[in-house]
Amino acid sequence: MDRSSLFQLIQEQLDPDNTGFIAVENFTSLVEHHELQLDPSKLDMLLALVQSNEEGQVCYQELIELMSSKRSSSFRRAIANGRRTLQREILLDETGLGLYKRFVRYVAYEILPCETDRRWYFHQNRLCPPPVFIAIVTIVQIIVFMCYGIMLNKWVLQTYQPDFMKSPLVYHPGHRAQVWRFFSYMFMHVGLEQLGFNALLQLMIGVPLEMVHGILRISLLYMAGVLAGSLTVSITDMRAPVVGGSGGVYALCSAHLANVVMNWAGMRCPYKLLRMILALVCMSSEVGRAVWLRFSPPLPSSGPQPSFMAHLSGAVVGISMGLLILRSYEESLQKQCSWWVIVFSFITFLLFAIFWNIFAYELLGVQIPPPP
Repeated sequence: MDRSSLFQLIQEQLDPDNTGFIAVENFTSLVEHHELQLDPSKLDMLLALVQSNEEGQVCYQELIELMSSKRSSSFRRAIANGRRTLQREILLDETGLGLYKRFVRYVAYEILPCETDRRWYFHQNRLCPPPVFIAIVTIVQIIVFMCYGIMLNKWVLQTYQPDFMKSPLVYHPGHRAQVWRFFSYMFMHVGLEQLGFNALLQLMIGVPLEMVHGILRISLLYMAGVLAGSLTVSITDMRAPVVGGSGGVYALCSAHLANVVMNWAGMRCPYKLLRMILALVCMSSEVGRAVWLRFSPPLPSSGPQPSFMAHLSGAVVGISMGLLILRSYEESLQKQCSWWVIVFSFITFLLFAIFWNIFAYELLGVQIPPPP
């Protein structure tokens, strides 16, 4: 029996009046004898959903969402408050796993704070679509850096080379009308140390996040951090250029760290306190390095050095938008009021930044360094 046939059978036999609800005793009998092949965890969750209902009814729409690999917050609450405990609660007890499934289990314990969510992700995970966004961004950043390194014969402090700052990818306040620069600066880096730091964090944190939460949510979070970074610099550090993908990287990292802190008791990643301290030290050191290069450049330069404000604005995006995304695993963001509050706030900031870039520079008489 295929899935559509099962849905039709449920509706015709157990809900002929289209009330939207099914009696628990009838549905339990159907679930225990149906012919549809399900993952063991999904079957356990179906039975847990049935027996957790105190009104003797099962919501038909809730059932459809579960069978379609979608879960709502009400389903999560039903499982959390249910009288039935899921079998094989500890995912670490799974034996005989291949290399890929062991990696999936590792990702589940790194990212998700709830054992039910970890089991759900582990059993429903598929290779398609693969987590390609972070990988592609990192590869392009490395290629761009290698091209400019070979061309300039310089691998550190590349921003002191006039030819580097002439790149059409660098954000420069004198080229604000070229809108793509508000995004493309993420492919350029000051030197090998900044590229290495960003690439390492992107791959270590971004790839697992993309595996769990999907390419759409993680790419949205990353690009929101990148855009917020360049716009914040254009408002707060109006004479400075911007290079590097730190806005997106800090959005991912701060969202993940905030999610770990908010769900500290449920997270089962090993050495989480030590790793959190190490991550905060590394991120703070990178910000400190950027501040030093901005205000105390070690070499003579023809203009201001890249700003550090992209790091901070990326962190703000991660703590606000990113934290909500990571806490909404398998839940619809569009149905959450807090999501629309964050979207409205971001759009308001975006409109303010656009008007600022159009009018403020001239009204305030800002002396912009001549673009290279």
